[in-house]
Amino acid sequence: MPHVLPFENVTILIAEDDEGHAVLIREHLQEAGVTGPILRFRDGQEVLDHFKGPGREGRSLLLLDINMPRVGGVEVLRRLKADPGTRRTPVIMLTTTDDPREVAVCYDAGCNLYITKPRNFEDFSTALTLLGRFLPVIQVADP
Repeated sequence: MPHVLPFENVTILIAEDDEGHAVLIREHLQEAGVTGPILRFRDGQEVLDHFKGPGREGRSLLLLDINMPRVGGVEVLRRLKADPGTRRTPVIMLTTTDDPREVAVCYDAGCNLYITKPRNFEDFSTALTLLGRFLPVIQVADP
């Protein structure tokens, strides 16, 4: 039977090509009390490579942007959810794309939550703080 470990044992993976957004996400998660490891990936291929390489055995939660270089976020999501070794990895889409069709595509592909990044800085900061407070209550299964 799978066991539940403290959230500190979950690695947060940030797939974000915008440097400023990546820094904001990391800072707000840490300010909200996220104490576990946080890794950042600049494109979708880096995310996929991470799950094939060493260090992928641990529990992780992916914050995934849709508009990513090399391999787009939706394709990353599809590949992760199609692979038995990564299908349990929680994926939260965190993107500026608010098109209802894109939202539907992501849920159909298996995302666990879809969050639209607010366009102004204050609202984006508030959303990230709330996300940081929310993450520790998420149950993450062993891979």
